[in-house]
Amino acid sequence: MAITLTPAAHARVAQFVARQHGALGLRFGVKRTGCSGWGYVTDLVTQAGSDDTVFEQDGVRVYVDATSLPLVDGTAIDFARQGLGEVFVFDNPNAKAECGCGESFTTDAEKA
Repeated sequence: MAITLTPAAHARVAQFVARQHGALGLRFGVKRTGCSGWGYVTDLVTQAGSDDTVFEQDGVRVYVDATSLPLVDGTAIDFARQGLGEVFVFDNPNAKAECGCGESFTTDAEKA
């Protein structure tokens, strides 16, 4: 069970946390959205939830709630330049299909 950050994502999250007073780390999870069912959610955590699992990598913490964990377990988070912007990119082994725009994903369990 793990969520990992590439060096680029690690540096970016560390930068965000350092800038936000009271931030503990990165919140990573999912919400129902889009054509395929699940969309990724990222935000800064200022208070841990009682059902959070916390992954720490070289001093940077990633918080995942219990509902999201089975859907994102094993995900590698990268940070990349795309066009004129920069975005987090998710390599999620649980995602079996994505919508055409890439904003949402589904898992095998949902296809059954």
